[in-house]
Amino acid sequence: MGGRDDGKRLGAAELGGELGERATLVQFSSAFCAPCRATRRVLGEVAGIVPGVTHVEIDAEARLDLVRELEILKTPTVLVLDAEGRVVRRAAGQPRKADVIAALGEAV
Repeated sequence: MGGRDDGKRLGAAELGGELGERATLVQFSSAFCAPCRATRRVLGEVAGIVPGVTHVEIDAEARLDLVRELEILKTPTVLVLDAEGRVVRRAAGQPRKADVIAALGEAV
């Protein structure tokens, strides 16, 4: 999974859902995005097996303010947040489960 986003912080108000106890996987999706469905499944599985990790999906078209603020250029884009809501990793495109688990290592 890709680069760092130092300094950006997201909370329940921005996400429309609570942060995970240890980390949060934030997925930006759009309605007609086939890889978004596969990404939803992968992130849901990871959140189900890694304790304290939550998966939140955000409709990019409904949250253009957040898309612009975070410079989301395509869907799916996945952000990994630490327990305080800081963006520690980001990646565009459909992630592999192993890469998501590895990226979580930086957040927890």
